Amino acid sequence: MVNMITLKELRPELPEVIKDIDGKLGRYIVTKRGKPVAVMMSPDDYEGLLETIEILSDKETAKRIKIAKKEIKEGKTVSLEELRRKIEKIDA
Repeated sequence: MVNMITLKELRPELPEVIKDIDGKLGRYIVTKRGKPVAVMMSPDDYEGLLETIEILSDKETAKRIKIAKKEIKEGKTVSLEELRRKIEKIDA
């Protein structure tokens, strides 16, 4: 969930905001004069965001994801059991 907080509100509430971010993976958009000026999130969220950007910036990976989503939508999937059987055949 994203929370909005003004810079003025943030100053005295910083310890609580940090606790919220750390405990619940909360996210905050900090505003100044009604305009967003910063985003606060946990290091884990930030790392995940960077990883997602890296993955999606690779054109080949983005293409594979798009194809996979289309196949899922079209029902072109296999069950976990079927996948296990295929892997066992390869390993045999």
